[in-house]
Amino acid sequence: MAAVLLIEDDQQIRRLLAEALARGGHHVESASTAMEGLQIALSSSPDLILLDLGLPDISGKELLKMIRAVSAVPVIVVTAAGSDDVVVEMLDAGADDYLVKPFSTDNLEARVRAVLRRSTEVAGQGPIRVGELELDVPARIARMQGEVLDLSPKEFELLALLASRSGQVVSKREMLSEVWRQPYGGGDRTVDVHISSLRRKLGESAAQPAYLHTVHGVGVRLEAPAD
Repeated sequence: MAAVLLIEDDQQIRRLLAEALARGGHHVESASTAMEGLQIALSSSPDLILLDLGLPDISGKELLKMIRAVSAVPVIVVTAAGSDDVVVEMLDAGADDYLVKPFSTDNLEARVRAVLRRSTEVAGQGPIRVGELELDVPARIARMQGEVLDLSPKEFELLALLASRSGQVVSKREMLSEVWRQPYGGGDRTVDVHISSLRRKLGESAAQPAYLHTVHGVGVRLEAPAD
């Protein structure tokens, strides 16, 4: 059983989702505003948050940023806004998954199980070390030569994926699937932008790679620099 926080301003939808989650064996707390939800998130430390974007006080997007500033709790965005731009924006802001209304309770429960499963797997991981790069995945902290790197949520997840498969080439299809939870197709620009940003923060460039090596037509390989 997981502790789920549901932040949704529509009373009927909130009741229906809470009932569906309770039938699935979860303990559910709910909030109708962003600030109420933030207070509950900070005081009760839920295992998962379901977050609507259209909240009456501040937007769900702003609330997600506030949550991500203090917690790595898994967040599934649940909203009627389903354009690709919005989906990518929320995933880049740190959401773990995205559900567009209307959806079935079976779909919701499957997403909840998948996100909780990934969260449990991450919690059991030890530090990942590649050369002078170290990642504490549960704490979502990356260090280079002992200095903490300032990474966005998706930059960290992308770096963690590449580091966990050090020495192997990871394709863009795999990156989009594992990090952005979307199939390949039109998302290669998103991957390129994040790889470019990671290079800068790791102190390298495409012309002079140290850790991140592009294998043209295949993907990217992360490995420790040669001595």
